[in-house]
Amino acid sequence: MLIQIVALSILFIVAVILIIDLLPIISDWLGRIHIGRYDDLKSWNTAITNRGIRWLNHTPKAKLTDNTRFVAIDMIRGNYSKRTIQYWQEASLMLGLLELVKYSSDTKAQEQVKQYLNNHFDSNGQWLKKPTEIDSAILAYSIMKINFVESDKYKPAFDHIWELIKLHIGKDGTVGYRKAMNDYRYVDTIGFICPFLIAYGIKYEKNDCIELAISQLMMYEKHGMHKEYFIPCHAYKINQEIPLGLYGWGRGLGWFAIGLIDSWNELPFSNPHKMTLTQLVEKYAKTIIDFQNENGSWNWTVTRPETRSDSSATATLAWFLINAASVTELEDVCLERGKKALNFLKSVTRRNGDIDFSQGDTKDIGVYSVLFAKLPFTQGFAIRSTQRYKHYSRQNKLKEIG
Repeated sequence: MLIQIVALSILFIVAVILIIDLLPIISDWLGRIHIGRYDDLKSWNTAITNRGIRWLNHTPKAKLTDNTRFVAIDMIRGNYSKRTIQYWQEASLMLGLLELVKYSSDTKAQEQVKQYLNNHFDSNGQWLKKPTEIDSAILAYSIMKINFVESDKYKPAFDHIWELIKLHIGKDGTVGYRKAMNDYRYVDTIGFICPFLIAYGIKYEKNDCIELAISQLMMYEKHGMHKEYFIPCHAYKINQEIPLGLYGWGRGLGWFAIGLIDSWNELPFSNPHKMTLTQLVEKYAKTIIDFQNENGSWNWTVTRPETRSDSSATATLAWFLINAASVTELEDVCLERGKKALNFLKSVTRRNGDIDFSQGDTKDIGVYSVLFAKLPFTQGFAIRSTQRYKHYSRQNKLKEIG
């Protein structure tokens, strides 16, 4: 009898492990049936937005590893996902929904945003669980963008992020990604911290925050960009100023794009650095356009046409181009290429509104995921880009009428 119980217990455990492994595979297979069958951008936008609203307070976990077997063991060991990855998933969804709310009175989105605030902050505006890594700065930036609640209430949370960033400033005067690797400067950090630093610096009159953001961008332009093609490498080492990892990693282009264009958007025209960033936006826009595929996407390695398209890179670079239209002399081509990128994202969206084929989380400098599936980060930036494109097009039509 005891042997039978043990045998049944082992069979049950094996069955659970197999089910955990097989469910995502089956779900992906079923979800990709009739993928991309949306009549127009409007119906597609409704589908991805509804998904984003649902996900904000129930954000799917972004996987740490590419392991697809015995996933239950990763879950037990705590290697399946980390809070640091979820920061930029949630931030992207928040930014996307806030772009929606900016141009409409979507009560469902507003309710979900308020619920998120209640779930993550105390009555004094401080984090319920204080972040310990700088990845959280982009989430703090998204909270600063909320315009239908009193954002000053959350100043203690913003102050905490500023103190956290200061703890990561290295001997070169710029911010490292991790204390344990403070001799390295990652392109991801540009997107994580620069928009927050400028928004926080402007709002609370802290010029040292603004200067730090500008320095982070300019130092990366100097040491982390390819001299001829102006594409970022994954990272560089400050001691010898050595580029590390891949030049042309798709989401790396996206991280630089987010940091640059959102910083430009936050900086007032009266600031002496505005013209410097404007010139940088123009230069980077030309680079992004040069590497876009005919189908509107960017590959996970933008310099290699045989690599597969990455939806996360495409969503972030679409956001950059649509915003860059108002900055550069390339207005028409930026809007045209931005729309082309949105059409690609539409073509890889499942029937339930999930955007598919985003590259998984990066493992280390030069070690990239080979899995491509849904990613909340992509969903948020697709929503954000579509809303901005709709508003920009509407503004142009009004100008023509006027």
